[in-house]
Amino acid sequence: MDKERIILGIDPGTTIMGFGLIKVVGKTMQFLQLNELDLKKYDDHYLKLKLIFERTIELIDTHNPDEIAIEAPFFGKNVQSMLKLGRAQGVAMAAGLSREIPITEYLPKKIKMAITGNGNASKEQVARMLQSMLGLKTLPKNLDATDGLAAAVCHFYNSGKVNIGKSYSGWGAFVKQNSPLTPKGGTKTTVVDLRKKKN
Repeated sequence: MDKERIILGIDPGTTIMGFGLIKVVGKTMQFLQLNELDLKKYDDHYLKLKLIFERTIELIDTHNPDEIAIEAPFFGKNVQSMLKLGRAQGVAMAAGLSREIPITEYLPKKIKMAITGNGNASKEQVARMLQSMLGLKTLPKNLDATDGLAAAVCHFYNSGKVNIGKSYSGWGAFVKQNSPLTPKGGTKTTVVDLRKKKN
């Protein structure tokens, strides 16, 4: 019997954050849920980050995903927007890592390519293709939710392939892969595992 696994896809954002869930059995996927977190009414950036963390934890605790696929921030000209987007992504990743769920990042072009075959496809094209693939009756008004779902579907298509993106199996792996290199003659970085109990 094929093992079931649930993939949570996240499209990070500080205005609207999109989430999509699929269930995978063997080589088939089944749509579970599309959702979004609307943050437009909040002015405080730190409150938005708190809400992103709490909503991601709530989704994890409700649906028990086996893996998380997250859209990596794209590099735009507006540095402030990039910084805010990176923080939103980091907070969602921290929520997953705190629950020890493996996370894989995908560039927007890679996600669009996996869904439509075109790395420059529009949000609408991605949404319509997902609607066709998964038999969705209607599409949400905001397509950030379908972007989250697209990340999950992209992960399903790339499962088992080598070099699919940056993956993290937990805090230790995240820290190891993202620690700055020790400069010549500099001090060595010490990583402390906070999960170990003190004797």
